[in-house]
Amino acid sequence: MEKTVTEAINYRRSTRVYKSEPIDSQKVKQCLYQASLAPTSSNLQLWEFYHITDKTLLDQLAVACLNQNAAKTAQQLVIVVTRKDLWRQRAKANIEFLNKVYDKPNLEERWLKRKKMAIDYYQKLIPTIYTDVFGILGFIKYLVFQIVGLFRPVYRQTRLSDMRIVAHKSAALAAENFMLSMSAIGYDTCPMEGSDTLRVKQILTLPRGAEINMVIGCGIRDEDKGIYGPRFRVPFEDVYFEK
Repeated sequence: MEKTVTEAINYRRSTRVYKSEPIDSQKVKQCLYQASLAPTSSNLQLWEFYHITDKTLLDQLAVACLNQNAAKTAQQLVIVVTRKDLWRQRAKANIEFLNKVYDKPNLEERWLKRKKMAIDYYQKLIPTIYTDVFGILGFIKYLVFQIVGLFRPVYRQTRLSDMRIVAHKSAALAAENFMLSMSAIGYDTCPMEGSDTLRVKQILTLPRGAEINMVIGCGIRDEDKGIYGPRFRVPFEDVYFEK
């Protein structure tokens, strides 16, 4: 029986050692579909998910993940990749979707205004934010927005490094969707920071614009060795503030 959201959150632990028991690739794929439903900045969905089931690739990636147990014993791996370089294609896809959704006769004025506002967003604002030339244009935009920000609230994240962070935040939201979906069906995961990301990209033959967000080990936890210790969190009162 599938777990509730609360049960899935409480069950999820970073599993370092997995059983040799195989897991269902189709179920993992479904969890990745649920990952793709995560919220994403401007709905650009600047992510890709690589689902690794091939034994040769698993072995190669385990080495690239520094031979840590969470990679070596994983039955499958999922690599979450950011694709900030695809912003033009994803903006175009949003525009095509909007044109299709609002392609209706006798559309009310309020819907026509909403359509125009949304399309202007993808045709004008997104290019303004994402267009850059070796980081120079982004820095110029950053200075301009800082000056404008002296007089009114304004979006300030316009540099190349800022947009990378935006893409990685969205990818991390998708990764959490995936891990909780896996937890809900009794599968375990471990998000790994420790990897040679250049080698991971080479193994997957990813283009230059792609970046590794995280590698996630997947399997069924070894009850004796899989979880390294009891869960520790700093007191909730230390991180919760009501204003």
